[in-house]
This record gives sequence, structure tokens and C-alpha cells, in this order.
Amino acid sequence: MTMFRKISRSLIGTVCLILPLTSTQARVEKIPRRVTIELSTLQDKLKGAWAAQTIGCTYGGPTEFRYHGQTIPDSVAIEWPEHHARNFFDKWPELYDDVYMDLTFLHTLHRLGLDAPVDSMALAFAHAGYSLWHANQAARYNILRGIMPPKSGHWLNNPHADDIDYQIEADFAGIISPGMPNATSRISDRVGHIMNYGDGWYGGVFIGAMYSLAYVNNDIPTIVEQALKTIPRKSRFYQTIADVIRWHREYPHDWKRTWQCCQDKWSNEVGCPEGILKPLNIDASLNSAYVVIGLLYGEGDFGRTMEIATRCGQDSDCNPASAAGILGCILGYSNIPEKWMPNLKEVEDRPFKYTDISLQKAYKLSFELALKLIEREGGSVGNNKVTIRLQSPKSVRYEQSFPHLLPSYCIKGSKLTEKTTEIEFDGCGIVVRNKVKAQQQNYVAQVEVYIDGKLYSTASSAANYHDRTPELFWIYDLKPGHHTLRLKWCNPQTDAEVNCHEYVVYKKKQK
Repeated sequence: MTMFRKISRSLIGTVCLILPLTSTQARVEKIPRRVTIELSTLQDKLKGAWAAQTIGCTYGGPTEFRYHGQTIPDSVAIEWPEHHARNFFDKWPELYDDVYMDLTFLHTLHRLGLDAPVDSMALAFAHAGYSLWHANQAARYNILRGIMPPKSGHWLNNPHADDIDYQIEADFAGIISPGMPNATSRISDRVGHIMNYGDGWYGGVFIGAMYSLAYVNNDIPTIVEQALKTIPRKSRFYQTIADVIRWHREYPHDWKRTWQCCQDKWSNEVGCPEGILKPLNIDASLNSAYVVIGLLYGEGDFGRTMEIATRCGQDSDCNPASAAGILGCILGYSNIPEKWMPNLKEVEDRPFKYTDISLQKAYKLSFELALKLIEREGGSVGNNKVTIRLQSPKSVRYEQSFPHLLPSYCIKGSKLTEKTTEIEFDGCGIVVRNKVKAQQQNYVAQVEVYIDGKLYSTASSAANYHDRTPELFWIYDLKPGHHTLRLKWCNPQTDAEVNCHEYVVYKKKQK
């Protein structure tokens, strides 16, 4: 046990009040627990969360999705060179997608208030100039076609519903809700369903709750276990994280053994078409497990926490970003080890690309929103201190993406021609992965989709990277059996191609 674990376990206290006797009985009622902290402490923790998230994202950037289904070997050094963050800002600003998505929602809440319409937040990111992927891009595609939240994130409309996306951008919800995980969950209910559903939504609920609890508790295992109470017990997400907690107790000095247990039991991808029957896994439950492995085995050591979360592989920039951000909230900005700060300070005043928000501005906006939310949730704000009405974590509702579905097999595809393309398959669902290229970036391919000889829909797929959809078509509720899929390219051009490069087939799960 490190010295960090010996720090005071909790700032939480309990207050009871004995009320006057009623005519029939004496009533004893507990007043919700409260904690009072200095404004400067609140601000230091808030800044620490944002700063550490950015450091973690930068640290893991070079290995992002380069290691699928394996840990990053110890022989592979993870460097922290001079000007590391500045170089990413200059050469690959899209690395910070988890930060600029956070900032979009933060800015909308600050501009329109804590009750900002979810449609306003959805439209803000859908029309933003930055690049998106997976569930975020699928939601953008939906929103641009008029499919608004929560339908934009639902698994019937979004093949990436269980992906990591809201998990990596839920930081803001926890950062502005100190000690109030249920307030965090309410924000996550609205924002997280823009792009996710089920386990994908739970990833953000859980990460946000850990940030919220990190303001008022120094003990990492307690934070993890309390945050998990926000997740329904029968969900795959809950079971995955509960297993990590159990394996950590069984193998407290061997994070790689816990990683292998996760790999053996929980690594089968069900949703993301890109990862089906492949080593790639961008599922929120598995990647949240890697965040927890980093936090538990890092034991409060900032560098070690990031290293373990990174070496777990898969989304190895976002996972250390979440782990570091939560630890940064515990430690506070002033206690982040100096080794990590010069690179951060080089970019603190620089807006993230496609935004006008820098880290310095994020600190300010978040602090103002946190004070408003503290008051709304029954706390109070004084000249030098705040009193937070603490919340015991409560589970959000149960929901499950892709129920009773299992990936069956994949069929290699090809480019569409002016003639129709037919695919025969056996199952209850199919997803058509595609990519459109054209010299004219405003070109949008129109493809008629026939199921068993009947026109089902006309699918649209844009050549423009901003507006693209990685999946031309998907359907999950066919009657199990043999089917024929026919694709007719309606508006072919000589300078355009539609490459339907893979078909993912689903079957019914045996009861």
C-alpha cells in the first residue's frame, strides 16, 4: 500500500437532525450529507481534472489503437518528449477529440444554461468543423438527416451505440458536479444519448460519476466502487467492472493478469462493425475496464496510472486521459508532478482546433457552471467557501443495445457498379460497411436497398469526410433464415466510387 492510499480516506461527514414529535411517533430524519471546502480547493481540483485529462491524452497518443487484443510490451517505451502536446496541437489536433467534444457541451451549457436543450448540444457538435469517428460520427450523420436525440444514439439507428464515445467526453459532466454523482447522471442521460445507448451510455455515466466523487474522496477503490452504483447490476458494463474490482483483490500486484482475465471473458465485440470478429475493440465496457485497471493498480502514482491504462491497449489515448483526469481531480492541479507540466503549459492558452476554447477558458467556464450546479442541488456558495450537498450514487435505468444478437460471420465486399450487387446471407441482421470517394466533395451516393426482392430503403452516403457514414445500411430485426440483399447504385458518376467492402452478418443468440 502506497503512501497515497494512507491519505485521509474521505472528506464526507454525516449530519442528523431530530425533528419534533408528531402526534403518533418520534421522527428521526437524516439530513443529506454536506461538505464545506475552500473555493480555491474546488478550483484546484477542477483544473487538475482538465489538465490531467489533456496530459493523459497526449501521453497515450502515439499508441492509439495500435495494439488490439494485446498489451503494449514493456520493451516499447512510452515517451514524454519536450513539446509533446504542442506537436500534437500543430500536427494532429484531432487527437484531442475527447477534449473538444467535452468543450462543445461545456460551452453550450455555459451559453444557454444548465437546462440547455439537448437538441442545441446535438446540433453544435454535428455542425462543428472537427473530425469525428464511430458513435459520434454515426450520430452526426443521423442528426444531419434530422434524426435527433435520443434516437440518434439508439442501437437501431446507430451501429456504434455501445462504443466508447460518450465515455471519453463525459468528463465535463463530472467536473461540473462536485460530490453530486446523480446530478452528473442527469446530465449524462441527456447528452450521452445523443450518440450512445446501453453500455455505451453507461461508460459515460460511470466515468462522470468517478470525477464527481473524486472531489470528495481520496481513496481510489472507494471511488470506483461508489461510481459503479450508478450502473444497473444486470448490465454487461456493471459485470465487467465488478469483475475488474474482484480480480484486483485477487491479484493486487499483477495488473497484466487482470487484463488477461478481461480479455478472456469480456473482449468479444458485439456492436461496432469495424471490430466484429477482429481483435479491435472500442466497446465502452472493455475500455472502461482499462481505465479502472490503471486507477486501481496505479495506486495514486500519476505516471504509473497513465502507463498501465495506456499499456492495456485498444483506445490507449482516451483511457489514460480518463484515468489521469480522475486522479488529477483527486490530487488537484497544484499536486500534479512537475515532470508533466511544461508540455501542458505550452498549450494551456491555445484553443483546441475548431473551437475558441483553451484549457484556461475551460477552467473558467467549468468553475462558473460548478458553482451554479452546487446551488441548484441544495448547496451554497460563499465568498471563500462552498458547501456541497453530497449525493449517494443511485443507479440509472437499465437498457441494452443489440439484445439477443450475436455476430455470425463477415463477407468480403467490393465496389458497386452500375449493375446491381447481390449478397446472400443466413441470419437475422446485416450491416454494410462502405466508403465513398469522389472528386466532387459534395457528392452523395444514393443506393436503393432491397431485402428479399422488396425495396426496403434508399441509403445515402457522402464523399465528404465530415458528413460521411461508415455504414451504408444496417438492419437487425429480420426473421432468422436465408435472405438476399440487393444494392442498386442510383446516381453513379465517372469520378465517384462506392466501396461496400464488408458485410457483417448477425444471428439470434441462443436463449
